[in-house]
Amino acid sequence: MQGIILAAGMGKRLKELTRNNTKCMVEVNGISLIERTLRILDQENLSRVVIVVGYKGENLKKYISTLDIKTEIVYIDNPIYDTTNNIYSLALAKNYLAEEDTLLFESDLIFDKKIVDRMIEDPRPTLAVVDKFESWMDGTCMKLDEEDRVADFIPGKYLKFGEKDDYYKTVNIYKFSKEFSAKTYMPFLSAYEKAMGENEYYESVLKLIAMLENTELRAMRLNGEPWYEIDNAQDLDIAEVLFTTDKKEKYARLCHRFGGFWRFPKMLDFCYLVNPYFPSPKMIDEISSNFETLMREYPSGMGVNSLLASGVFGVKKEHILVGNGAAELIKAMVEKHFEGKTGVVRPTFEEYPNRAAQDSLVTFVPANDNFTYTADDLIAFFTENPVNNLVIINPDNPSGNFIPREDVMKLIEWTKAQGIRFVLDESFVDFAELKEGEDIDDITLIKEDVIAGNPHVVLVKSISKSYGVPGFRLGVLVSSDEVMIADLKKEVAIWNINSYGEFFMQVYEKYKKDYKAALVKHGKARAMLVEGLSSISWLRVIPSQANYVMCEVKGRDTGELCADLLAKEHILLKDLASKVGGKQYIRVAVRNIEDNTRLIEALKAM
Repeated sequence: MQGIILAAGMGKRLKELTRNNTKCMVEVNGISLIERTLRILDQENLSRVVIVVGYKGENLKKYISTLDIKTEIVYIDNPIYDTTNNIYSLALAKNYLAEEDTLLFESDLIFDKKIVDRMIEDPRPTLAVVDKFESWMDGTCMKLDEEDRVADFIPGKYLKFGEKDDYYKTVNIYKFSKEFSAKTYMPFLSAYEKAMGENEYYESVLKLIAMLENTELRAMRLNGEPWYEIDNAQDLDIAEVLFTTDKKEKYARLCHRFGGFWRFPKMLDFCYLVNPYFPSPKMIDEISSNFETLMREYPSGMGVNSLLASGVFGVKKEHILVGNGAAELIKAMVEKHFEGKTGVVRPTFEEYPNRAAQDSLVTFVPANDNFTYTADDLIAFFTENPVNNLVIINPDNPSGNFIPREDVMKLIEWTKAQGIRFVLDESFVDFAELKEGEDIDDITLIKEDVIAGNPHVVLVKSISKSYGVPGFRLGVLVSSDEVMIADLKKEVAIWNINSYGEFFMQVYEKYKKDYKAALVKHGKARAMLVEGLSSISWLRVIPSQANYVMCEVKGRDTGELCADLLAKEHILLKDLASKVGGKQYIRVAVRNIEDNTRLIEALKAM
């Protein structure tokens, strides 16, 4: 068996990275694509590796000569690489194809050795390696029958994304038997090239062959083995995360992306905090049905969106500001309107202290292992340590500590008497447990009758977290300090939210009952998660009234645990060691019951 690598292309989309070198010389974590491929093939006892070169071909040959590859390497030059496509490159290697069984690769791939091992061990003589279609994938796809026959071969420009659940993406790795190459593939390739020209793709030939009733071509479906096709700098960035060999570094790199995890579809995210039960399917359908209109239309300006938000939250439009996520509003408020000392509780959501002057911070740390505190605790501490601004997250993040409404009102009165600006972040308050006869509307303080006589109070809420729409980037800031609100409205852009966020606020009232039902489901999922986590001997679960649970990890390093869980189970947890002075705590987001069960089983197996 031999290998053939098609490496003639120019890799224009990689720009500066391929100005003086071929695409396959681009490095992922310090190792070039071609070196990685050749070192994998060098372990497979192949008779030779045939490489079709073109753009910067001499550079590539010289580079490969330095790699000490034991397998014989044969080069074929494609002198017209700039006017042809890979159908011509493969045609140049046709004599070799007919001599031996062949493993065929494109040179812009990074892949796990297990893929090649499986392909060689598979008794089926001719295979196309495929993976379940995901949103990050481009190019040719297949539909398969139950026996791995190719039912349809679909070039990228003809993909119907409404049928994507039925698609398998070609990985551009193949195994051809020499009989298949000699009797089927090469005759078809020659005819196709003659009819269609040399600026075509060899996979178009496979599409024709797949239509034959007696073809031996079959698909080999991947089972989670990693691979990536690198066409641009974004692909390179993702590949470097996927193929980081040090598990702690991989965990750190993934966390530092701060989102965009749809590009890692096999990963289960228990780090970021989103309501798993809202929006409801019907609301999603309504938003989806308006997708194109919303994409093509400008959103309204600040005035209209303040009016929309005032309707959703029941306050005057002069008292509410809508933001591109709560983070935009926090930044503007803290940087422009905080003067003097700022009181914070730690551990907490760091956006507030990060935006304040560091020498202005006065920090209260609860003196217990559950990080619980009361309104009286805060009053006592900040009486002894006076501040001009006091920021409280309720329920707090990451502890889940919750101060009841009547005690928050005590804080409002105390801060008013002390002349302190009181910022209350209610991003997670909707998840708090309700007393008998209570409604979520009874526990929030975002009400006109609360703020009207208390202009020192600022209420903040991230819509992303409670309502399950982080991609819309929505948050609100509420205060009867109309001068501050008006000033902040000038501070942020007039079109600071997009049309999808505006539409969400426009239709939300129709789905308010669904939202409340979703919170009931969430409460049951949280109870189940807490019960499961509590059954693990090395975890101590801290009571929470938010959509996350903080746990002390006993006798284990949380960095090691989180890195292992990601490496072995593709599950992402929040390591809190940096937040709590190196102590061993994690934060676990509440997901649906199926996901929570998977996490608990994975933790029990650790």
